[in-house]
Amino acid sequence: MGQFRQDEGGAANRVTDRIARALIWTAKRLPYPARLWFLDRAIRRIVGPLAGFRKRAMEHLAYVDPDMPRAKRRQIAADALGNAGRTLIENYSGADLADRARAAPISGDGLAALAKAKAEGRPVLFATGHFGNYEIARHALHARGYVIGGLYRPMANPFFNLHYVKTMEEVSGPIFEQGRRGTAAFVKHLRGGGMATLFFDIWSRDGAVIDFMGKPAPTSLSAAEMALKYDALLLTYFAIRQPNGLDFEIVLEGPIAPTEPETMMTEATARLEAQIKAHPGQWFWFHRRWKPNRKL
Repeated sequence: MGQFRQDEGGAANRVTDRIARALIWTAKRLPYPARLWFLDRAIRRIVGPLAGFRKRAMEHLAYVDPDMPRAKRRQIAADALGNAGRTLIENYSGADLADRARAAPISGDGLAALAKAKAEGRPVLFATGHFGNYEIARHALHARGYVIGGLYRPMANPFFNLHYVKTMEEVSGPIFEQGRRGTAAFVKHLRGGGMATLFFDIWSRDGAVIDFMGKPAPTSLSAAEMALKYDALLLTYFAIRQPNGLDFEIVLEGPIAPTEPETMMTEATARLEAQIKAHPGQWFWFHRRWKPNRKL
């Protein structure tokens, strides 16, 4: 469960973390709507361009759609950075964010299946992407009686990682770090009938090559493999930011049929693609989802 990733380098990471802490500290002194506006503009106009995130987002947009007008690419890239800024400060705004999440409507065929799985004590895996605010659905479902943990990949910036992880731990169920110990604990959680979220929209060195937005992207099959192995229900959810920039609508889609891992994750990918096409500025285009120059 990630956020901004930085290049390795202790001094650079430390400086980046201090800047992030200063922005967060400043924003939290503001009323909630102003807080989100402040981080939106800070990441959109200053941090994103300086850190190279805007450039990378523009490159990714050109890669998936070479015919897209430059002005449209610039707007989508800017909106993606603004959404990321809002997401960042939202996730440091515990009680305020929880209030918004409780008020967020939830629709989709997954609701009935989720309730049935809970009644049966069956494990549930939620596959999702870095879209909208990916923590909102956990908040909203937690408020409705579901305890949902997660498996996350540590950020490359260890200083930022230390305090950002706490925002994930405060949402609902236990959070497990990828690695031998964390994965073992995650599996134990599932076997006990637990619920958890996994992200699949990041580059996976050992993943299956699945087309994403029309381009090949190595994709982790872990969510599908675990669902099959532990007889877990596999659902997808997405929290769609509303036009006011503050509220959300949550879509909890129906179960992905248990077939074989690549087929299942191809379906999950198609669902994420549909949301991105409908709301292109809400996906984190600056993530290294593709590596065009690397041989697959």
